Amino acid sequence: MSVMDQISSVSQILYSWQINLQSSAPCVGELIVVLLHAFFLGILLLQLLHQGIRKACQRWSTEEGKDLQKHLRETSSLLDINLGITYKGTIACCSLLLILNLLTPIWLLFVGQSANRYCKSQASVISAQVTQGLSSFIALVVVFNFQRARSIVIPWILRAWWICSLPQSVICMLLDVNSVTAHHDPLGIKEYASFLNSIIYLYLFLFAIRGKTGINISSSGITDPLLQKEQGNDALGERQPSPYGRANIIQLVTFSWINPLISLGVRKSLDQEDVPDIDIHDSAEFVSHVFDDCLGSQKAVSRDHSLYKAIYLFIRKKAAINALFAITTASVSYVGPYLINDFVKFLSGRKESDTKSGYILALAFFSAKLMETVCQRQWIFGARQLGLRLRAALISRIYKKGLHLSSQARQSHTSGEIINYMSVDIQRITDFVWYLNVIFMFPIQISLSIYILSTTLGLGSMAALAATAIVMACNIPITRAHKYFQSKIMEAKDNRMKSTAEVLRNIKTIKLQAWDIHYSCKLEQLRKIEYEWLSKSLRLAAVSAFIFWGSPTFVSIITFGSCILMGIPLTAGRVLSALATIRMLQEPIYTLPDLLSVLAQAKVSIDRVNMYFQEDELKPDAVEIIPRDVAVEFAIEIKNGDFSWDPSSKTPTLSGINLQVKKGMRVAICGTVGSGKSSLLSSVLGEIPKLSGMVKLSGTKAYVPQSPWILTGNIRDNILFGNEYEHLKYDQTIRACDLTKDLELFSEGDLTEIGERGITMSGGQKQRIQLARAVYQDADIYLLDDPFSAVDAHTGTHLFQDCLMRLLKEKTVLYVTHQVEFLPAADLIVVMQNGKITHAGKFEELLQQSVGFELLVGAHNQALETVLTVENSSRLVDTQRQGSTESTENELEPTSRSVTGLPNGTKHNLKQDICQESTNKGKLLQDEEREKGSIGREVYLSYLRAVWHGGLIPFILIAQSIFQALQVGSNYWIAWASPPTDESEKIVSTATLFQVYIFLSVGSALCVLVRAILVSVFGLLTAQKLFTDMLRSVLHAPMSFFDSTPTGRILNRASTDQSVLDLEIAGRLAWSAFSVIQILGTIVVMSQVAWQVFAIFIPVTAICIWYQRYYTPTARELARLAGTQRSPILHHFAESISGAATIRAFNQEDRFIVGNLNLTDAHSRPWFHNMSATEWLCFRLNILSNLVFVFALMFLVSLPDGAINPSIAGLAVTYALNLNIQQASIIWNMCNAENKMISVERILQYSKITSEAPFVIEECRPPKDWPSDGSISLKNLEIRYAEHLPSVLRNITCTFPGKRKIGIVGRTGSGKSTLIQALFRIVEPRSGSIVIDGVDVGKLGLHDLRSRLSIIPQDPTMFEGTIRGNLDPLQQHTDMQIWEALEKCQLGETVREKKEKLESPVVENGENWSVGQRQLVCLGRTLLKRSSVLVLDEATASVDTATDGVIQQIIRREFRDCTVITIAHRIHTVIDSDLVLVLSQGIIVEYDSPARLLERRDSSFSKLIAEYSLRSKGFNNLVGL
Repeated sequence: MSVMDQISSVSQILYSWQINLQSSAPCVGELIVVLLHAFFLGILLLQLLHQGIRKACQRWSTEEGKDLQKHLRETSSLLDINLGITYKGTIACCSLLLILNLLTPIWLLFVGQSANRYCKSQASVISAQVTQGLSSFIALVVVFNFQRARSIVIPWILRAWWICSLPQSVICMLLDVNSVTAHHDPLGIKEYASFLNSIIYLYLFLFAIRGKTGINISSSGITDPLLQKEQGNDALGERQPSPYGRANIIQLVTFSWINPLISLGVRKSLDQEDVPDIDIHDSAEFVSHVFDDCLGSQKAVSRDHSLYKAIYLFIRKKAAINALFAITTASVSYVGPYLINDFVKFLSGRKESDTKSGYILALAFFSAKLMETVCQRQWIFGARQLGLRLRAALISRIYKKGLHLSSQARQSHTSGEIINYMSVDIQRITDFVWYLNVIFMFPIQISLSIYILSTTLGLGSMAALAATAIVMACNIPITRAHKYFQSKIMEAKDNRMKSTAEVLRNIKTIKLQAWDIHYSCKLEQLRKIEYEWLSKSLRLAAVSAFIFWGSPTFVSIITFGSCILMGIPLTAGRVLSALATIRMLQEPIYTLPDLLSVLAQAKVSIDRVNMYFQEDELKPDAVEIIPRDVAVEFAIEIKNGDFSWDPSSKTPTLSGINLQVKKGMRVAICGTVGSGKSSLLSSVLGEIPKLSGMVKLSGTKAYVPQSPWILTGNIRDNILFGNEYEHLKYDQTIRACDLTKDLELFSEGDLTEIGERGITMSGGQKQRIQLARAVYQDADIYLLDDPFSAVDAHTGTHLFQDCLMRLLKEKTVLYVTHQVEFLPAADLIVVMQNGKITHAGKFEELLQQSVGFELLVGAHNQALETVLTVENSSRLVDTQRQGSTESTENELEPTSRSVTGLPNGTKHNLKQDICQESTNKGKLLQDEEREKGSIGREVYLSYLRAVWHGGLIPFILIAQSIFQALQVGSNYWIAWASPPTDESEKIVSTATLFQVYIFLSVGSALCVLVRAILVSVFGLLTAQKLFTDMLRSVLHAPMSFFDSTPTGRILNRASTDQSVLDLEIAGRLAWSAFSVIQILGTIVVMSQVAWQVFAIFIPVTAICIWYQRYYTPTARELARLAGTQRSPILHHFAESISGAATIRAFNQEDRFIVGNLNLTDAHSRPWFHNMSATEWLCFRLNILSNLVFVFALMFLVSLPDGAINPSIAGLAVTYALNLNIQQASIIWNMCNAENKMISVERILQYSKITSEAPFVIEECRPPKDWPSDGSISLKNLEIRYAEHLPSVLRNITCTFPGKRKIGIVGRTGSGKSTLIQALFRIVEPRSGSIVIDGVDVGKLGLHDLRSRLSIIPQDPTMFEGTIRGNLDPLQQHTDMQIWEALEKCQLGETVREKKEKLESPVVENGENWSVGQRQLVCLGRTLLKRSSVLVLDEATASVDTATDGVIQQIIRREFRDCTVITIAHRIHTVIDSDLVLVLSQGIIVEYDSPARLLERRDSSFSKLIAEYSLRSKGFNNLVGL
């Protein structure tokens, strides 16, 4: 027997099997009904029997049982029951089911309709109906019992029953329809009953999915606690019920619960307060609790895969419901392709009496599309809702982890990386939740496709299966490559975001050092690496798109070619059914690489986040906390403590620490730079890993770090720090911390907004604000890390006297200080050296015992001697101590001190309800920019014209148009050329038909490849252009922009919005055009057979457009709100991470975690409602498209025989099957593109920032040796930070002679640092000028100016990298020069001790180097730069007096021929200056040589010297205070 004969015999067997199956299918349906309902009835009866027996035993066993029953009856009588519409609807549905299933068998028995047409056995039909009737009766009884039992939740058995009943009823209905169509019989009572059953079970299915009975129970006060206990965690906190939470089933299905919000959005631009709250089960607080429980339960089992299992436990219930909807969607979507062959047969051989069969087919088509619409919208909505919950849970968990990271883990995860976890990785994990449903749909789609192809093409379906497998196999290497590219993209993005965050954090230093261009190039280089990986990934995505659109061509060519070889006749019906099925198969084929890609991305992201979750946390038992009410002798006790920032290091940071501090003691900690002073405080806080020993702490603690940590907000919030406002206590704190005068200067007093990280405040103001924060806490133990370094001598004295010695006199205080004059007042002085406590004792004891301590004191005495020498030479030796702190303070201020016209009282008593206008005047941080109204035309044009003026766009549209024309042409050709039936004559030969089809199909696939490549090239080039424009615009922005813009806003644009530009925008816009071209192709095909359809198509399209315009205003504003609400989450996180030690010290973790949850909910609200509004629109558009589709079918059925070509009509139906998708996709793509264009709009906002002056002005370039002399002339200089803020400097006129030493002094906040910023043009003068060596600096380019000046800024900055990179970032010096600079700045020995030498690592913010060492590194930079003008802005504030003395000698020697401007609070550093400038409240008080100024006893400088001398010589008297 030949191969062809074998194939023919197998085909006959399959065909006969198919005929037998179809003839017996109704009996199979009845059997399914009987088995399903009998199974659930049995389980339900067993459950009811079990409950009855248990209740009877309880009732009759004991008297207590009777009392319990009586109590329950009494309690139930107090409950008010409200029967919802969903409950009433359920009763109606169950009643209707009962009536239908009782009447149908009666009709079949007595009316005499033959059952043989449906099934050989009439008993099967009757038994199925009776079984359904019995089950309906029992279900009705159970539902009625809900009211008596006060049930809120539907029993699981009933839910499972109704969920399974829907697919059963749909299967039975389809079998009935297929039987009627095959036998050309009229509809009977059973078909009508089957259709009604399906509709009713659809309602019960949705009712079961919701899980609530629809009964609302309210109670009196007596039963409230009982009800709350029963409901469990359904209420976390006081929340208003959301519209979604109280919606009924009809509103949930149609999304009409969001109607009020959409209506409001049409009337006005929505604001955050207009958006309703989210449901309690979607709130961050609720989901974070659930997720933490899931994660905690898995960590106890396994650490390696705990996150995977926790995510599974967290999503499984909701994911199962979503999967059920998705499977139903996939199943019913194949009804259309399955029935197309029958429809073509009907059009080909219909008779007048057969019209009813055509209407049945049309009704089956419509019912399937309707169910597909409902289920599809529900699973998509459910998947996004689940993604929202998972995102909120992960953000909360990442935030909590960040607050408790150990120091080692903190160094390995920078804030930029963690922000990437929050933005990019979480997004990819939630994308996986969406694709999770695709996993469930995939086997259903493949199985149904092969089944339908087997019924139409027989063994040809095997060829289709093989071709599909080949296409899918091609995706495997693509997926592997895509996974690799994704990991590289994430790595590159991490590096770019880490550097971006660092640059933004240190932007002031970068501008002062003229490193703008260098760091801009660095970021562009990092972006270039990311761009290269993006380019490879997008080119791979273009190949994937080619496979997607080419797969139907390939599969159909293989399938039809195999049919021709096997002799299977290709009729129009079979071809069209196969084409429709293959087009449906296109989705799983395309989805597979997407699915695998998303799986790869999700795995990479989950692994990254899981690795972060597994990082070590601070040990909670590192410090033993003893409650304050327990009587103990020591407030702080450390025994044999060894501590190390790097536990793997052989040399611990602190070793052999033994310290006992009694309650109420004042302990001073001193030592040279890097000796371990701050580490000792960290050991008390539990911040530094403990290697061995014991640490005990009795009572609460407050902490003031060396580098001030200030929260964005107003001054009062920073001081209160979560505590209640108490007027007297607050007043006392303000006075003790010497903030009274500062608040008088601020227009809004203590309600004045502070810039990010306190950037608008001076160093002294920031230090005093955080000191006030600690004092207001009223803690038992105070840990102060060098709190006096950033304040002047007078302010330091005030803080020490009023704060430490008076207000905190009953407290235990540990304070680190480099100022020896504060040591005698201490009860105990601890001397640190090389990580050990070398000596401890009182001041006099240490002077006699400690050589190291003697050196510190000796350096201080030498500095004091310098001051006294100047005093003596100026005849001021007999300075009296009679000037009290009050009088000195008052005399120090100029006579014009009340320049702002403020009253004498302090301003911190302002009421909270001050008018909005007044608030805005003092508000530095403005709300984030948010456009309103539609996306401007210029935004679209800016994007489209960004690259080559939009030159690629015509080629993209041409490629898509040719593709669409060839695709329609290929389908039209094969439908027209194929005979309608097996008996019809062929129009063309099989070879010609096949060859033309191959030519057209392959041509269309190649056009897709060209189009995909062009779109990816255009999108990536445009994203790169906009990124570069934004980067350069931001880095060239004035400091005022950074003062008023939180870093989170910029990072949000650089990460999330930029990712949208890189990967999404081009595709969204392209598909907005492509979908229009697609539907035009569908219209052309449909117009060939039924142009009359446009009678309904046009008005329906008009309604669709109206819906789109009605929806767009709301969706657009919600998308904008979601974008603006995302930035505060990132900003709050970055701020919390930088101040984590302070937050932990104050035990404020819970408050900050709640703040994170609230910010997450604030973002979830607009995001959730935006997503819901999208589903609202899609549901309505799909319904309207279904109406057009069913109208077209009805019209085709109604046409007389022979009026149309059945093949072309079948092709029209094939295209019409996708009409709802295409019509909805136009609106969807346009709306989605507009929402995504908000990212372009936001990036363009930051691409057009008003910039600083140019870096270089060619016509005004200074000479190469400028400035040679270094003389500086200030003329009528006036400075203010913003137009709505008061002037900081006023009428400054003076001249600094060249090559002289100029000292600038004044109390904290007097304008010293602002003057220096004006010199470097960090702030531009409002009026006046600055002239250096005859050149007006206002006319120079900024790079020319700043690169010729040197500065050691007040806040020492180190960048992540190496010591070499920090000293010489521009790589202009040799190793020898760098070592020389290190030796001069006292760091040579420290660096040589490290293994890597100049390549020694520097972590983020330089946290592995002490603050003093960071200041020395800044000095080293200056020594390498060698400018003629040097500015020292508190350059040695964080070093000890001995080191300070050495540095001053180095500066005098190395910069003896330079103009040196010194701002210092240590008077001895400016006493030997040639000239001294005294500032107060922004004006010049005095300007002369120190000797001349000291000749006048009433001069402000004389009083400063007197204050310093008195404090230094007489501080022993403070011991008795």
